[in-house]
Amino acid sequence: MDYIIRRAEEGDTDAVLALLGQVHAVHEEIRPDLFERGTRKYSAAQLKDIFADPDSPVFVCQREGKVLGYAFCRIMREQDPSRTAITTLYLDDLCVDEGARGCGIGHKLLARVEDFAAECGAYNLTLHVYEGNDSAEKFYLSAGMGVQYLALEKIIKR
Repeated sequence: MDYIIRRAEEGDTDAVLALLGQVHAVHEEIRPDLFERGTRKYSAAQLKDIFADPDSPVFVCQREGKVLGYAFCRIMREQDPSRTAITTLYLDDLCVDEGARGCGIGHKLLARVEDFAAECGAYNLTLHVYEGNDSAEKFYLSAGMGVQYLALEKIIKR
């Protein structure tokens, strides 16, 4: 059976929550100063609202009825009058189940996200990768993405 990429539905909530936990574990390892241990980005109730929001599409990859990955997106329209009025598709989060990595699921999800960006008339696709998440950075660069800008920080309060 092939992989199926489709929009997330309410029935996907438990699988997506489990994957959100995997992503959060990576982030809390890289930036324990920013991410609370043992939490997740969204609750089940929040996922229900996100799945229903046409400007925040979530795609899942499933095989044999099991969700193996997801991609959370947000359609963003430029509001700054000094900038070109473009639409950007922001890839907020992409995760492949740790037991299914290396099978091309991430590339399939990213290809679907790129197709959706074209469908909604987006000028570009953007995302953020935390410093230290080397595997994610390598993945996105290998998929043809490039640096748009560099975000810097200086931690003041310790």
